[in-house]
Amino acid sequence: MEKKPAIGGQAVIEGVMIRSRNYNVVAVRKGKKIIIKKDRLKQRKGKFSKLPFIRGVYNLVDMLVLGTKSLMWSADQQLAKKEKITKKEMGFSFLFAIVFGAGLFIVLPYLATNFLGYFEETRPLSFNLVDGLIRIGIFFLYIFAISFVKDIKRIFQYHGAEHKAIHCFEKNKELNIHNIKKFSTLHPRCGTAFIMIVLVVAILTFSLITPLLLAVFPQLLAMHAFPRRIILILVRLSLLPIIAGMSYEFLKFSAKYERNPAMKLFIFPGLLMQKITTKEPNAKQIEVAMAAVKKALQAEKQENP
Repeated sequence: MEKKPAIGGQAVIEGVMIRSRNYNVVAVRKGKKIIIKKDRLKQRKGKFSKLPFIRGVYNLVDMLVLGTKSLMWSADQQLAKKEKITKKEMGFSFLFAIVFGAGLFIVLPYLATNFLGYFEETRPLSFNLVDGLIRIGIFFLYIFAISFVKDIKRIFQYHGAEHKAIHCFEKNKELNIHNIKKFSTLHPRCGTAFIMIVLVVAILTFSLITPLLLAVFPQLLAMHAFPRRIILILVRLSLLPIIAGMSYEFLKFSAKYERNPAMKLFIFPGLLMQKITTKEPNAKQIEVAMAAVKKALQAEKQENP
Protein backbone atom coordinates (compact mmCIF):
# COMPACT_ATOMS: atom_id res chain seq x y z
CA MET A 1 0.00 0.00 0.00
CA GLU A 2 1.32 3.42 -1.00
CA LYS A 3 2.29 5.54 1.99
CA LYS A 4 0.29 8.75 2.30
CA PRO A 5 2.36 11.95 2.43
CA ALA A 6 2.24 13.69 5.80
CA ILE A 7 0.87 17.23 5.75
CA GLY A 8 0.30 19.93 8.34
CA GLY A 9 -0.31 23.62 8.33
CA GLN A 10 -1.73 26.74 9.91
CA ALA A 11 -4.20 29.50 9.26
CA VAL A 12 -2.97 32.79 7.80
CA ILE A 13 -4.73 36.04 6.95
CA GLU A 14 -7.66 35.14 4.70
CA GLY A 15 -6.10 31.79 3.93
CA VAL A 16 -4.32 28.59 4.84
CA MET A 17 -0.72 27.40 4.73
CA ILE A 18 -0.08 23.70 4.09
CA ARG A 19 3.32 22.13 4.49
CA SER A 20 4.18 18.74 2.99
CA ARG A 21 7.51 16.93 2.96
CA ASN A 22 8.99 18.95 0.10
CA TYR A 23 6.73 21.97 -0.35
CA ASN A 24 5.16 24.88 1.47
CA VAL A 25 1.90 26.09 -0.08
CA VAL A 26 -0.08 29.17 0.92
CA ALA A 27 -3.54 29.81 -0.50
CA VAL A 28 -5.41 33.04 0.23
CA ARG A 29 -8.65 34.55 -0.96
CA LYS A 30 -8.46 37.97 -2.58
CA GLY A 31 -11.89 39.07 -3.69
CA LYS A 32 -13.37 36.28 -5.81
CA LYS A 33 -9.97 34.76 -6.59
CA ILE A 34 -7.80 32.28 -4.71
CA ILE A 35 -4.10 33.14 -4.98
CA ILE A 36 -1.62 30.33 -4.39
CA LYS A 37 2.09 30.53 -3.59
CA LYS A 38 4.19 27.36 -3.71
CA ASP A 39 7.78 27.12 -2.46
CA ARG A 40 10.08 24.14 -2.46
CA LEU A 41 11.55 23.43 0.96
CA LYS A 42 15.25 23.01 1.55
CA GLN A 43 15.86 19.53 2.88
CA ARG A 44 18.07 19.13 5.93
CA LYS A 45 21.15 17.00 5.31
CA GLY A 46 22.73 14.64 7.81
CA LYS A 47 21.26 12.29 10.38
CA PHE A 48 21.71 14.60 13.38
CA SER A 49 18.71 16.82 12.57
CA LYS A 50 16.51 13.73 12.21
CA LEU A 51 17.32 12.23 15.61
CA PRO A 52 14.45 11.93 18.14
CA PHE A 53 14.12 15.05 20.36
CA ILE A 54 16.60 16.93 18.13
CA ARG A 55 14.20 16.84 15.17
CA GLY A 56 11.55 18.55 17.28
CA VAL A 57 13.74 21.61 17.76
CA TYR A 58 14.52 21.81 14.03
CA ASN A 59 10.86 21.38 13.11
CA LEU A 60 9.80 24.05 15.59
CA VAL A 61 12.28 26.57 14.16
CA ASP A 62 11.22 25.65 10.61
CA MET A 63 7.56 26.13 11.42
CA LEU A 64 8.19 29.46 13.15
CA VAL A 65 10.13 30.78 10.16
CA LEU A 66 7.79 29.34 7.52
CA GLY A 67 4.73 30.33 9.50
CA THR A 68 5.92 33.93 9.87
CA LYS A 69 6.84 34.21 6.17
CA SER A 70 3.49 32.72 5.14
CA LEU A 71 1.61 35.03 7.48
CA MET A 72 3.42 38.11 6.16
CA TRP A 73 2.87 37.04 2.54
CA SER A 74 -0.83 36.54 3.20
CA ALA A 75 -1.00 40.01 4.78
CA ASP A 76 0.72 41.48 1.72
CA GLN A 77 -2.00 40.07 -0.56
CA GLN A 78 -4.60 42.11 1.27
CA LEU A 79 -2.62 45.35 0.92
CA ALA A 80 -1.99 47.72 -1.95
CA LYS A 81 1.43 47.49 -3.67
CA LYS A 82 2.69 50.62 -1.91
CA GLU A 83 1.79 49.14 1.49
CA LYS A 84 3.76 45.88 1.18
CA ILE A 85 5.55 44.64 4.32
CA THR A 86 9.35 44.88 4.07
CA LYS A 87 11.83 42.21 5.23
CA LYS A 88 12.97 44.61 7.95
CA GLU A 89 9.42 44.99 9.23
CA MET A 90 8.93 41.22 9.07
CA GLY A 91 12.14 40.62 11.04
CA PHE A 92 11.13 43.17 13.66
CA SER A 93 7.67 41.59 14.00
CA PHE A 94 9.24 38.13 14.42
CA LEU A 95 11.66 39.40 17.09
CA PHE A 96 8.91 41.29 18.90
CA ALA A 97 6.71 38.17 18.94
CA ILE A 98 9.51 36.10 20.53
CA VAL A 99 10.33 38.73 23.16
CA PHE A 100 6.64 39.34 23.90
CA GLY A 101 5.98 35.60 24.22
CA ALA A 102 8.95 35.05 26.53
CA GLY A 103 7.89 37.97 28.72
CA LEU A 104 4.24 36.97 28.88
CA PHE A 105 4.64 33.21 29.34
CA ILE A 106 8.00 32.90 31.13
CA VAL A 107 8.92 36.07 33.02
CA LEU A 108 5.43 37.22 34.09
CA PRO A 109 4.35 33.85 35.62
CA TYR A 110 7.73 33.61 37.39
CA LEU A 111 7.36 37.05 38.99
CA ALA A 112 3.68 36.45 39.80
CA THR A 113 4.57 33.20 41.61
CA ASN A 114 7.22 35.06 43.65
CA PHE A 115 4.60 37.69 44.48
CA LEU A 116 2.33 34.95 45.86
CA GLY A 117 5.09 33.88 48.25
CA TYR A 118 6.50 30.86 46.39
CA PHE A 119 10.25 30.86 45.70
CA GLU A 120 12.04 28.47 43.39
CA GLU A 121 15.14 28.20 45.59
CA THR A 122 13.28 26.94 48.68
CA ARG A 123 10.15 25.20 47.32
CA PRO A 124 10.94 24.13 43.74
CA LEU A 125 8.10 21.61 43.34
CA SER A 126 5.28 23.81 44.64
CA PHE A 127 6.82 26.85 42.93
CA ASN A 128 6.87 25.19 39.50
CA LEU A 129 3.36 23.82 39.92
CA VAL A 130 1.97 27.29 40.74
CA ASP A 131 4.16 28.91 38.06
CA GLY A 132 2.92 26.38 35.49
CA LEU A 133 -0.73 26.82 36.40
CA ILE A 134 -0.37 30.61 36.13
CA ARG A 135 1.30 30.16 32.73
CA ILE A 136 -1.53 27.95 31.49
CA GLY A 137 -4.06 30.43 32.88
CA ILE A 138 -2.39 33.37 31.10
CA PHE A 139 -2.29 31.40 27.84
CA PHE A 140 -5.97 30.50 28.12
CA LEU A 141 -7.01 34.09 28.95
CA TYR A 142 -4.87 35.47 26.12
CA ILE A 143 -6.41 33.11 23.53
CA PHE A 144 -9.90 33.70 24.91
CA ALA A 145 -9.48 37.50 24.80
CA ILE A 146 -8.18 37.67 21.22
CA SER A 147 -10.93 35.29 20.03
CA PHE A 148 -13.36 38.23 20.27
CA VAL A 149 -11.36 40.31 17.75
CA LYS A 150 -13.12 40.24 14.37
CA ASP A 151 -9.99 39.55 12.29
CA ILE A 152 -8.84 36.83 14.70
CA LYS A 153 -12.25 35.16 14.44
CA ARG A 154 -11.73 34.85 10.68
CA ILE A 155 -8.26 33.37 11.21
CA PHE A 156 -9.79 30.85 13.62
CA GLN A 157 -12.35 29.96 10.94
CA TYR A 158 -9.55 29.31 8.45
CA HIS A 159 -7.86 27.27 11.18
CA GLY A 160 -10.99 25.14 11.35
CA ALA A 161 -11.04 24.84 7.55
CA GLU A 162 -7.42 23.68 7.56
CA HIS A 163 -8.17 20.93 10.10
CA LYS A 164 -11.26 19.78 8.22
CA ALA A 165 -9.38 19.54 4.91
CA ILE A 166 -6.50 17.59 6.50
CA HIS A 167 -8.95 15.24 8.23
CA CYS A 168 -10.67 14.62 4.88
CA PHE A 169 -7.37 13.76 3.21
CA GLU A 170 -6.23 11.53 6.09
CA LYS A 171 -9.54 9.61 5.99
CA ASN A 172 -9.04 8.91 2.25
CA LYS A 173 -12.11 10.87 1.21
CA GLU A 174 -12.30 12.86 -2.00
CA LEU A 175 -11.34 16.47 -1.39
CA ASN A 176 -14.50 18.42 -2.08
CA ILE A 177 -16.48 20.93 -0.03
CA HIS A 178 -19.29 18.46 0.71
CA ASN A 179 -16.90 15.87 2.19
CA ILE A 180 -14.70 18.36 4.04
CA LYS A 181 -17.69 19.95 5.79
CA LYS A 182 -18.44 16.65 7.58
CA PHE A 183 -15.18 16.59 9.53
CA SER A 184 -14.28 18.10 12.89
CA THR A 185 -12.43 21.37 13.30
CA LEU A 186 -10.34 19.70 16.05
CA HIS A 187 -7.11 17.82 15.29
CA PRO A 188 -4.75 16.08 17.77
CA ARG A 189 -1.59 17.24 15.95
CA CYS A 190 -2.57 20.90 16.02
CA GLY A 191 -0.08 23.56 17.12
CA THR A 192 -2.50 24.52 19.91
CA ALA A 193 -2.24 20.97 21.28
CA PHE A 194 1.54 21.23 20.95
CA ILE A 195 1.61 24.42 23.04
CA MET A 196 -0.49 22.77 25.75
CA ILE A 197 1.95 19.85 25.83
CA VAL A 198 4.87 22.30 26.07
CA LEU A 199 3.24 24.03 29.06
CA VAL A 200 2.81 20.72 30.91
CA VAL A 201 6.28 19.38 30.01
CA ALA A 202 7.77 22.69 31.19
CA ILE A 203 6.27 22.19 34.68
CA LEU A 204 7.85 18.74 34.97
CA THR A 205 11.21 19.83 33.50
CA PHE A 206 11.62 22.95 35.63
CA SER A 207 10.63 21.00 38.77
CA LEU A 208 13.50 18.57 38.17
CA ILE A 209 16.12 21.01 36.89
CA THR A 210 15.96 23.59 39.69
CA PRO A 211 16.91 21.24 42.57
CA LEU A 212 19.62 19.71 40.37
CA LEU A 213 21.02 23.12 39.46
CA LEU A 214 21.10 24.27 43.08
CA ALA A 215 22.78 21.00 44.13
CA VAL A 216 25.52 21.39 41.50
CA PHE A 217 25.93 25.14 42.06
CA PRO A 218 25.15 25.76 45.79
CA GLN A 219 26.84 29.15 45.53
CA LEU A 220 23.66 30.38 43.83
CA LEU A 221 21.93 30.33 47.21
CA ALA A 222 24.53 32.74 48.59
CA MET A 223 23.86 35.27 45.83
CA HIS A 224 21.55 38.26 46.16
CA ALA A 225 17.96 37.35 45.24
CA PHE A 226 17.78 39.63 42.17
CA PRO A 227 20.77 38.28 40.16
CA ARG A 228 19.91 34.72 41.28
CA ARG A 229 16.41 34.99 39.85
CA ILE A 230 17.74 36.53 36.64
CA ILE A 231 20.01 33.49 36.25
CA LEU A 232 17.15 31.06 36.98
CA ILE A 233 14.91 32.81 34.42
CA LEU A 234 17.71 32.64 31.81
CA VAL A 235 18.12 28.93 32.56
CA ARG A 236 14.40 28.48 31.86
CA LEU A 237 14.70 30.27 28.53
CA SER A 238 17.72 28.15 27.57
CA LEU A 239 15.73 24.97 28.29
CA LEU A 240 12.94 25.85 25.85
CA PRO A 241 14.55 23.98 22.90
CA ILE A 242 14.85 20.83 25.03
CA ILE A 243 11.24 21.16 26.20
CA ALA A 244 10.12 21.71 22.59
CA GLY A 245 12.00 18.57 21.49
CA MET A 246 10.38 16.42 24.19
CA SER A 247 6.94 17.90 23.48
CA TYR A 248 7.26 17.21 19.76
CA GLU A 249 8.02 13.54 20.40
CA PHE A 250 5.03 13.27 22.73
CA LEU A 251 2.80 14.95 20.12
CA LYS A 252 3.91 12.42 17.49
CA PHE A 253 3.36 9.57 19.93
CA SER A 254 -0.08 10.81 21.02
CA ALA A 255 -1.22 11.22 17.39
CA LYS A 256 -0.16 7.64 16.65
CA TYR A 257 -2.19 6.26 19.57
CA GLU A 258 -4.95 8.87 19.67
CA ARG A 259 -7.66 6.19 20.03
CA ASN A 260 -6.11 4.73 23.17
CA PRO A 261 -8.36 5.64 26.17
CA ALA A 262 -5.37 6.63 28.36
CA MET A 263 -3.90 8.77 25.58
CA LYS A 264 -7.22 10.54 25.08
CA LEU A 265 -6.86 12.00 28.59
CA PHE A 266 -3.53 13.62 27.60
CA ILE A 267 -4.89 14.84 24.26
CA PHE A 268 -8.09 16.28 25.76
CA PRO A 269 -6.66 19.64 27.08
CA GLY A 270 -5.25 20.48 23.63
CA LEU A 271 -8.55 19.59 21.94
CA LEU A 272 -10.42 21.64 24.53
CA MET A 273 -8.26 24.67 23.75
CA GLN A 274 -9.01 24.17 20.04
CA LYS A 275 -12.66 24.83 20.88
CA ILE A 276 -11.47 28.44 21.07
CA THR A 277 -8.76 28.53 18.39
CA THR A 278 -10.89 26.89 15.68
CA LYS A 279 -14.30 28.01 14.44
CA GLU A 280 -16.70 26.49 11.94
CA PRO A 281 -15.69 27.80 8.48
CA ASN A 282 -17.97 28.76 5.62
CA ALA A 283 -17.85 27.19 2.14
CA LYS A 284 -15.53 29.86 0.71
CA GLN A 285 -13.01 29.35 3.51
CA ILE A 286 -13.16 25.57 3.03
CA GLU A 287 -12.52 26.14 -0.67
CA VAL A 288 -9.27 27.98 0.15
CA ALA A 289 -8.07 25.23 2.50
CA MET A 290 -8.96 22.61 -0.09
CA ALA A 291 -6.98 24.48 -2.75
CA ALA A 292 -3.90 24.59 -0.51
CA VAL A 293 -4.08 20.86 0.32
CA LYS A 294 -4.64 19.88 -3.32
CA LYS A 295 -1.72 22.01 -4.51
CA ALA A 296 0.64 20.50 -1.91
CA LEU A 297 -0.45 16.95 -2.77
CA GLN A 298 -0.14 17.66 -6.50
CA ALA A 299 3.40 18.98 -6.00
CA GLU A 300 4.35 15.88 -3.97
CA LYS A 301 2.91 13.58 -6.63
CA GLN A 302 4.97 15.29 -9.30
CA GLU A 303 8.04 14.98 -7.07
CA ASN A 304 7.41 11.26 -6.47
CA PRO A 305 5.24 9.97 -9.35
